[in-house]
Amino acid sequence: MLQLHELYTALAREFVLELPPCHELEDGAGESTPSQQTVEMAFQWVIEVDEHVSVHQLRQFLQSSKSANKENLEALLRHYLGKPGRGVHDRDKIDFLLVQFFSQSVPAQLTEAEASTEYVAQVLQPVLETADSAVPPALQELEEVVQSAEQCSNLNDLLASGALEKGRTLKSSPQVDYFVPAAMVAFTRFNFRMRKLFFRLMHQDLNAILDGLRELEACGVEQLDCRAADFSAHESVARLRMICQSWKAMFLAEYSSGQPLRTLVDLRAVVDTARRRKAGENPAGVRTHAAAAGPGGTDD
Repeated sequence: MLQLHELYTALAREFVLELPPCHELEDGAGESTPSQQTVEMAFQWVIEVDEHVSVHQLRQFLQSSKSANKENLEALLRHYLGKPGRGVHDRDKIDFLLVQFFSQSVPAQLTEAEASTEYVAQVLQPVLETADSAVPPALQELEEVVQSAEQCSNLNDLLASGALEKGRTLKSSPQVDYFVPAAMVAFTRFNFRMRKLFFRLMHQDLNAILDGLRELEACGVEQLDCRAADFSAHESVARLRMICQSWKAMFLAEYSSGQPLRTLVDLRAVVDTARRRKAGENPAGVRTHAAAAGPGGTDD
C-alpha cells in the first residue's frame, strides 16, 4: 500500500489533484510491517483516490513518469484486479495496465507476429496467476479486426477501418466477461498489436509531413492554408514543423481516434496536396514569400 500511496501522491502532484490525506500511511511510512488497521485504512484510501483519477490521467502519468516501472505496474494491477465490484473505469485502467506491463516485460523488438496468445498468457501469468490462452468464442473476431487493420498503409486508412472502435465495442459487449483471464489475455494481445501498428503508421505520417514541409520550404514556400486541418489560412511552415515534432511526444501518451489524430491525418492531406501542386505554379493554399508580400515588397 505504501507503494500505491507514493504513486498516487506523485500523480496528484502532476495533475494538481486534491486528494484526501491518508494519515495511517503517512505516519507509518517507516514501519517495516504495517498493522492490519493501517492496511485496511490504506486500502480504503486507495479506493477513494481511484474515484479522482481518470483513465487518461493514469495513462499519461505512467507513460511519461519514471515511476512506470514493472514493479509499480504489477502493484497497480494487483490492486485493480483485487478490487470488489469492479466497474467500467476499473476495466479501462486494467486494460491499459496489462498492455503496459506486457510491453515492459518483452523485448523491445518483439513483432506483432511473435506475440502469440500463448506467449502473451505466459508473460501475464505473474499478475493474472493463470496461463489460460484459450480465446473465448465471443472474442474470435478480434483476430480478424487486427489482421484487417494491419493491411492499412497510413493513419487515414486505419481510422476508416474502424478497427479501434470495433475493439472497444467488443470490450463492452454484454456477451464478453472482460475479467475472465482468457479475455484479458486476448485484449492485451489485441492492444499490443494495435499499439505497434498505430505508432508505426503515426511515425510514417509524421515523417511524410516533415519531408513535405522541407521540400516546400526548399521551393520558397513559407505558408500553407491549413484550414482543412483546423489551423489558420496562413500557417508558417516553420510552425507546422514544430507542431509535428511536439506531436511525436504527445502521441506517446495515448492512441485513439480522437481529434488530435484526425488533425494529423488532415494535415498530411494538406501537405501532400501542396507538394503535388507546387511544380511550376503558385497554387491556392500555398503562399511563397513573393506571393505573401504586398505591392511594396513587404508582408501585408
